[in-house]
Amino acid sequence: MARKKLIRFVTNSQSENVIEVGKPFYTTIKGKWRSDYFKNENPIVLEIACGMGEYTVGLAKEFKDKNFIGIDIKGDRIARGSKNAQGLPNVAFLRTSIQYLEEFFEENEVDEIWIIHPDPQPLDKWEKKRLTFKKYLELYNKIAKKDALIKLKTDDFGLYQYSLESFENFKFKILDSTDDLYNSELNKEHYGIETFYERKFTSKGRKINYIKALNF
Repeated sequence: MARKKLIRFVTNSQSENVIEVGKPFYTTIKGKWRSDYFKNENPIVLEIACGMGEYTVGLAKEFKDKNFIGIDIKGDRIARGSKNAQGLPNVAFLRTSIQYLEEFFEENEVDEIWIIHPDPQPLDKWEKKRLTFKKYLELYNKIAKKDALIKLKTDDFGLYQYSLESFENFKFKILDSTDDLYNSELNKEHYGIETFYERKFTSKGRKINYIKALNF
């Protein structure tokens, strides 16, 4: 294991804004994010598979009256987001696999969900790993409030098309969508926040696809 990763893992263990195995909140936080961690009644917004947390941090700066939680299994990535979130009381990072969301959130506890440039898992045999596959939509539906928004950004047109169909076949209503976000009226809805990989994608001429759906 690279030395930098080891340092980041140590950093996570010492960071108050990272919740992971071995820390008290890891087993007690379900249903208590507002009362025990954020200590307010503000809306809770998740960034699923947050990577380095660019959206978690960026949105937290934009909306100080909301609580943001970045979720990822990769500790070295979370460590970078954690560092960038220092001084932001409305940010937390949860290190866990997405499939275990129900262990950390009560039904109807979440107000909004963002999925930013997830791995498209392009092969048919990998369909069940896509973060807009039915089993994941079922999880989002359970932990999110009715009328909660779920937003997807992806550079992968195949995942975009798949997700449109997946949302429509499950308990989400498509409110808006575009296969060219930057040249769409919806462009303002991503608040100018770009991930490291998004900048790489767009520099190569790839278009960004966007979906906004409603939980009902």
